[in-house]
Amino acid sequence: MSIKKVTKAVFPVAGMGTRFLPATKSVPKEILSLVDRPLVQYAIDEAREAGIEEFIFVTSRGKSALEDYFDVSPTLEASLKASGKDDLLKILNSTNMDDGKIAYVRQHRALGLGHAVWCARRLIGDEPFAVMLPDDVITGDTPCLKQMVEAYEQTGGNIVAAMEVPVEATKSYGILDVSEDMGNMVRVKGMVEKPKSNPPSNLAVIGRYILTPSVLDTLDKKETGAGGEIQLTDAIAKEITTSNNVFGFRFRGERYDCGSKAGFLQATVAFGLARDDLKDEFSQFLNDIVAARKAAQ
Repeated sequence: MSIKKVTKAVFPVAGMGTRFLPATKSVPKEILSLVDRPLVQYAIDEAREAGIEEFIFVTSRGKSALEDYFDVSPTLEASLKASGKDDLLKILNSTNMDDGKIAYVRQHRALGLGHAVWCARRLIGDEPFAVMLPDDVITGDTPCLKQMVEAYEQTGGNIVAAMEVPVEATKSYGILDVSEDMGNMVRVKGMVEKPKSNPPSNLAVIGRYILTPSVLDTLDKKETGAGGEIQLTDAIAKEITTSNNVFGFRFRGERYDCGSKAGFLQATVAFGLARDDLKDEFSQFLNDIVAARKAAQ
């Protein structure tokens, strides 16, 4: 049986970003800048590297700035061109999306991640698709979603990105119950959303998924789970009982939780130090801070 190519990705970005207030009062969290690029740009670039051709954003009221970000800016482009700032013009053009490649659908009520994905069902159709949470920024020699697409081409089915977390942190994640460990891939026999106690493992699901369209059929039933929300992990877990085709993928790379303030700051430091144009000055600044604190103790 041939495996359909993954060419569509869903980006659930309807959240209000309350943990970043007051910044997110007027600016969508997804376009907060990590060094000099919005969070969502990192996700878009990762998706492009993985061969994604259609980008579906699930938005809500107050996200017009996100839509504007991916549009062309003739006045700014003309100004950069007239000033001979070709390098900046090239960077600007890389943020534009081709006509017909990007679509937006509204999630009118905050009913959970599963509901957000369900809102995109008509644009997904009967095809496998990726789901990417821009809050999770992942670095690696090979982009995370590309690693997953390569694995999917061998296995098909449903694949969730997974990483090991401390046992005490499992209550904050969807946790995998593993039936077979194959190294970077594990076969999953169960999934528990934010277990309060006795987690089946410490292998946590993070914000990258490749899913079959049958997941949408389960989401269509709008059954609620943890927190009274429609959970995506619950719908994926149903695939285990019906098709036994759910896998966890241990990606190679470093994940930063930019949905939290501490994680965002950690990512800022890591990405700043990785930049050739910033690392010397920035590392000296950090060293000076550490030295000053030690001297004050």
